[in-house]
Amino acid sequence: MSLKKLLEEKGYHRIKMKFTKTNHLEVVAKINDIEGNFILDTGASSTCVGIEAIEHFDLLSEDSDIKAAGAGATNMLTQVSQKNSLQIDKWKKKKVDLVVFDLKHVNEALTNHKAEKVHGIIGADILKKGKAVIDYKNKALFLK
Repeated sequence: MSLKKLLEEKGYHRIKMKFTKTNHLEVVAKINDIEGNFILDTGASSTCVGIEAIEHFDLLSEDSDIKAAGAGATNMLTQVSQKNSLQIDKWKKKKVDLVVFDLKHVNEALTNHKAEKVHGIIGADILKKGKAVIDYKNKALFLK
């Protein structure tokens, strides 16, 4: 039996992904019913959206005490946006909190390698909520 068939029988949704030129997995997701491009990052503890995408996703955000670090940048100020809906293909969660911070360093790294910019990062918080299984070979994310 294939992994796809096994997981679908257990109630998982299969979501197609693609590799970027930087070898990151990218997925299309909707926040508050507005579509954006996201990198899947199992090493990121929280799902994040770039400050420059606040208006794009119609987010309400407030200053946060959390300091962000990643991709060569540390100690960055963040904001938090609470009670958002997040949908990846047919999988949907309500009341999702998002960390909002400057993703300029991430997008600069992507564009330096001729990859597309992203609106944010899908982190371990969402992957855990969805009991994620990642199939690298077939570029698929399974969420329950």
